[in-house]
Amino acid sequence: MEVGKVKSSVYIDYLHNMSYLFAFAAIFSIAVFQVCEVGANLWLSAWSTDEPMPDGTQNIALQNWRLTIYGLLGAAQGVSVLCGGMFLAVGAVQASRDLHNRMVERTFQAPMSFFDTTPTGRILNRFGKDVDVVDTLIPIAFKGFLDYFFALIGAFVVISLSNPIFIVAVIPFSGLYYLLQRVYLAVSRQLKRLESVTRSPIYNNFSETISGASSIRAYKAQDFFIRINEDRVDINNNCYFQGMVTNRWLAIRLDFLSSIIVLAASLLAVFGRDSLNPGIVGLSLSYALNITEALTYLIRKAADLETRIVSVERIDEYNDLPAEAEWENQEKKPRQPWPSKGVVEFRNYSTRYREGLDLVLRDVDIAIKSGEKVGIVGRTGAGKSSMTLSLFRIIEPAGGSIIIDGVDISHIGLHDLRSNLTIIPQDPVLYTGPLRINLDPNHSYTDEEVWRALEQAHLKPFVSSLAEGVNFQVSEGGENMSLGQRQLVCLARALLRKSKVLVLDEATAAVDLETDKLIQNTIQTEFSECTVITIAHRLHTILDYNRIIVMEKGRIVETGNPSTLLSSPTSMFYSMAKDANLL
Repeated sequence: MEVGKVKSSVYIDYLHNMSYLFAFAAIFSIAVFQVCEVGANLWLSAWSTDEPMPDGTQNIALQNWRLTIYGLLGAAQGVSVLCGGMFLAVGAVQASRDLHNRMVERTFQAPMSFFDTTPTGRILNRFGKDVDVVDTLIPIAFKGFLDYFFALIGAFVVISLSNPIFIVAVIPFSGLYYLLQRVYLAVSRQLKRLESVTRSPIYNNFSETISGASSIRAYKAQDFFIRINEDRVDINNNCYFQGMVTNRWLAIRLDFLSSIIVLAASLLAVFGRDSLNPGIVGLSLSYALNITEALTYLIRKAADLETRIVSVERIDEYNDLPAEAEWENQEKKPRQPWPSKGVVEFRNYSTRYREGLDLVLRDVDIAIKSGEKVGIVGRTGAGKSSMTLSLFRIIEPAGGSIIIDGVDISHIGLHDLRSNLTIIPQDPVLYTGPLRINLDPNHSYTDEEVWRALEQAHLKPFVSSLAEGVNFQVSEGGENMSLGQRQLVCLARALLRKSKVLVLDEATAAVDLETDKLIQNTIQTEFSECTVITIAHRLHTILDYNRIIVMEKGRIVETGNPSTLLSSPTSMFYSMAKDANLL
């Protein structure tokens, strides 16, 4: 959370996203409206004091001229209001869209360490409430500030025309207004930040409660989570309530000062009644009464604008997020087809999840041959999944390198790397939409190839039985399919891509034995010429692999053929297999 005054760069950034042209046009239009309004009132005041002709009749030509000018000033007010509103609306929409799109882009490009350390509720708060404030409240506060700013200038001009000494009387009151604004802004601005910060835990708790509703009910923990939600809402409402209290504090003092200003203007008018034009005096008193509202609302709108511009400040924080490596590197693009063999080498490779943490892989040095089937095993925290993350550069190296077919993957673009490797994850990922889009989102394959992949993945009977076929609508997260079917969809997706390197990150850990057997048989037959790297949860699935790599504390402690390792009672793999009742 930021502390202190909102930096001028935040306002400049908002105006820049709005377009300086639209911002200047809106400000100019509102200023023209105020000039026309003051001019029309002054014109009406002069009209009311016109002397009749010597015969007691009105000068019709003069009256028509007065009416024409007054009508033109009124029309100019209407046009300027329309133009000001249009320029401000278009500019505000453009600013909101640009700020949102830039935040989306930066968030999508953020490294995984950002998502590991940032609660989902905090991200939702930025994209929810903060974007809503930029969409709706900041334009209103900006227009209100401009309206009352120019209205206040107009009021001072009109009052000063009849009582120039009024300017001298206003100077000390202006200092008091400024002091009140400084005190109020210092509090309200920080309360607004606190309100925004304390809203994130509400979103986060609500999201976690919805996703874990079945577990909460199973353990009868509803009251506990309801109490957590109520506590967090109370904390957030406390900040909102304090903001309302400070607003009332300001209103009382502004009304008091404004009443004194009205009194001063009235006394000056009374003392100078013998030398002043009655029409101007009446107009000045009318404006003196309005100055109460103008001053009060100017301070409020200025405060509203600064407290609400905090949302732009918070959005700008996400615009400064660190980014992953470049998506494409034109100078280092690998020659296609790549990888053509599937040789994977870890050369003294070390990595950590983010700066300041311990290494999760330490000096890993191993070469995986083309077409080799390798199983990686180890206790929890041994570094198995970290090797997968390293292959896709989800985490970057702290030392050493990974070479695939002679290409150092740290030198090429992320798209060139990730689009040429295939992974079947432990938790299947499906999107809302047709099944065909889930299999082939880029429409790179024909219908015949899609059906062939479904057949190889043992999903053809299921899809054929559906009325929509491959156009079957998958619900969010694939909830209208079983877990096994979802995993087979991921297998079919991998079969379509058929890249030379296939990674299975405990892909069969959560499915039944029958589905596990289907997946393993398909991998053995359809990926026989590919390099397969499997993070194994069930040891029996990798007993027929070419090589086993056993890891512990981020290091490779032993490697070899499964039968060789199982024949040695001192082997760590032997003890793991014994614990799994495979011996």
